[in-house]
Amino acid sequence: EVQLVESGGGMVQPGGSLRLSCVASGFAFSSSEMSWIRQAPKEEPEWIAAIASGGVAAYYDDSVKGRFTVSRDNDKMTVYLQLNSLKPEDSGVYYCAKGWGPFGTRGQGTQVTVSS
Repeated sequence: EVQLVESGGGMVQPGGSLRLSCVASGFAFSSSEMSWIRQAPKEEPEWIAAIASGGVAAYYDDSVKGRFTVSRDNDKMTVYLQLNSLKPEDSGVYYCAKGWGPFGTRGQGTQVTVSS
């Protein structure tokens, strides 16, 4: 059974940083692409980042390019999302998902709130 557990969210001021983590179990993590999806209240989910199994190839939505960085540690079965230069519009629930794209199995999410 695919299980994904996100952590690291919180409340931060504009311009601040957070590092999200997602620990995976129940599947061949090291050979799986992984994604991050963000959902703001009353908005559709946004696919904001993804990383290939080897950790080299990555995708970023234009809204986060240059500010967010996705990485992974296959030995720890963990994918990370470093969030820098945060803006209020980055607020939402952040989910990691198995696969390249927004449609894979997700975790329960972690809340990020950017507010002064």
